[in-house]
Amino acid sequence: MIAMPPSEPFLETPGERELVTGEAVALDVRPASYILRAAGTAIDWLVSMLVMLGAVLLLVSTGAGLDEALARALVVLILVFGMVVLPMTVELATRGRSLGRLAVGARIVRDDGGAIGFRHSFIRALVGVIEIFMTLGGIAALTGLLNARSQRLGDLLAGTYSQLERVPKVAPLLYGLPPALVDWAATADVARLPDRLSRRIAQYVRQAGQLTPAARAGLSAELAHEASAYVSPLPPVDAETFLLAVSVVRRGRDAAALALEDQRLARLESTLTGLPHSFPDR
Repeated sequence: MIAMPPSEPFLETPGERELVTGEAVALDVRPASYILRAAGTAIDWLVSMLVMLGAVLLLVSTGAGLDEALARALVVLILVFGMVVLPMTVELATRGRSLGRLAVGARIVRDDGGAIGFRHSFIRALVGVIEIFMTLGGIAALTGLLNARSQRLGDLLAGTYSQLERVPKVAPLLYGLPPALVDWAATADVARLPDRLSRRIAQYVRQAGQLTPAARAGLSAELAHEASAYVSPLPPVDAETFLLAVSVVRRGRDAAALALEDQRLARLESTLTGLPHSFPDR
């Protein structure tokens, strides 16, 4: 008889950051960290300052005959272009990217994960004049420290955040056969499970570490009872260990069957793809 599982977890899966869209779809996304956002903002700020400085120097070198009022108006236009128009245009043209965010592997997206539009870019650029240029990033740095997704004030008003796209590939969770069941697995008769039951067991094994002890015990006992009809003999272990062993044994035997099938198809490839009676290939 299969015993109930222990309360201590035997598998721990890393926590995931999930974003639920308006269509109730969970997305595995990760916001850019505070340090990465600061680095990307510093690069963008430096680029904007260089563009404005170059425009002012060009105005000084070529506008010797301009009157003082026109020169001041042109300087104001240069500042508006460098602080508002340029960042907004770059974000819209690159769908949330910029030179700084390209360097750190981030992108500005809406809170629901969608692409930003003109309204979002305009609000971010307009508020950025105060929190980035006028305060040298002081307001943006303080606001980013006070929320979990490192959003600056412009992000909070526009409903956006910086999503990290350059992330390491998540390795699939691998689990092995419990040592106490190695001898049992060598001779056990573990039949092919129904697809629905197999998917439920695989999902349980992956997410067992995230369940409460009560839910974990009840679900493992239910799944072990359903799977016991396809296993002989039943090992004298708890339900959780039993499910893990069944998953590992079926995974190994299914992989061996697929490998054998590939070998047989490889031997028959010339017969299956060749023309009969040496008919010429035209």
